[in-house]
Amino acid sequence: MSEDIDLKALQRRLAAFAAARDWQPYHTPKNLASALSVEASELMEIFQWLTPEESARVMAVPETAERVKDEVADVLAYLLQFCEVLGVDVLTALSEKIDRNERRFPATRNSGDRHSPE
Repeated sequence: MSEDIDLKALQRRLAAFAAARDWQPYHTPKNLASALSVEASELMEIFQWLTPEESARVMAVPETAERVKDEVADVLAYLLQFCEVLGVDVLTALSEKIDRNERRFPATRNSGDRHSPE
């Protein structure tokens, strides 16, 4: 199903949802960034006390899988709304960031530096 969903269409749906409820005055960059942080924290809370092995299996438990999907959706919704308000093309921003990281961290067969860049 996801290949049939258009990112811009989702942003329009989110904007229409907010407009129908007169929420636009509250959808400032600061408020949306705060909401995004809260939702990301709620996603993290699901994994807080799990072992690495348990965390790898969260989608096998239907109730937990639903919680994960709900929080992922909330994070993405606030990120898309944040990008819409500021005029950031999220896919272009991501592509440009990957380009910078590929230059900054060239792939090598024997790389001992395994950290994940931000």
